[in-house]
Amino acid sequence: MPLYKNLLIVIAGPTAVGKTAVAVEVAQQLHTVILSADSRQCFKELSIGVARPSPAELAAVPHYFIASHSVREEMSAAIYEAYALQLLEDLFRQYPVVVLTGGTGLYIKALLNGLDPVPPVPDTVRREIIETYNSRGIGWLQEELNRRDPLFAARGEMRNPQRMMRALEVITATGKSILEFQSNNKTRRSFDTLCIGLELPRPLLYERIDQRVEAMMDAGLETEVRNLLPLRHLNALQTVGYQELFRYFDGDLTREAAIALIQQNTRHYAKRQLTWFKKQPGFHWFEATAYPTILPFIKSRLEGIEK
Repeated sequence: MPLYKNLLIVIAGPTAVGKTAVAVEVAQQLHTVILSADSRQCFKELSIGVARPSPAELAAVPHYFIASHSVREEMSAAIYEAYALQLLEDLFRQYPVVVLTGGTGLYIKALLNGLDPVPPVPDTVRREIIETYNSRGIGWLQEELNRRDPLFAARGEMRNPQRMMRALEVITATGKSILEFQSNNKTRRSFDTLCIGLELPRPLLYERIDQRVEAMMDAGLETEVRNLLPLRHLNALQTVGYQELFRYFDGDLTREAAIALIQQNTRHYAKRQLTWFKKQPGFHWFEATAYPTILPFIKSRLEGIEK
């Protein structure tokens, strides 16, 4: 095998498609480690609801950015970019190839291409928006953005509460749309990338999602979320799988309705992820079940990357 220069192999795709399993296989074959690009698996307090890699998977390959931070710490794409770049600088001294996997597209984009700086948002603004969203729901976010940030309302992710709250934070704090801060200029990195996208036929992906949610409930998701009730105001908890169960605890939903809503919202999230990743240039797409063809493809690409 040739000697490679610093190469980041990105394995991305929608939730429940099977990214972790493929990433572990690839990392084992290439004798390297995995860096996560998941904006929720990094939190120590979240496990079942974020589908953290299993103990066996974590033991099989060293993982980074898994249970590395607390929900009480601020986390963003910009913070992740700085964290991951510093970590990769160290990892590439030990490994010529590193595997990156996750479904948080903005984190992956930040690491590969850089981000345009956005002025900081006061904590008071963020807390007020989260609290109002929790009490009034996504309809309120849509109304506010249509009224105050028509640019984002026309071009942004208007079914993604996280992105919508972020857009509302920025317009409130700066008076400018978050989209006005996006120049799409790529920052040159000191490593090469090979991007693999995983997908499945929609019915199979949705079936996997529904089964995963049921398995999460069987594994104790309700208890995990109940223990986090005192922290529900934090940004890290404004996410699918937790918000629906908070509503169940509040008496707004039955348990069965909460489970069904988690499944529905996760399916919507997966659809948005896939749409976003499909728009990104440079990805090579494979069905997630076609692992025997993925590794030979990666190795064939590595053959041409020598020091």
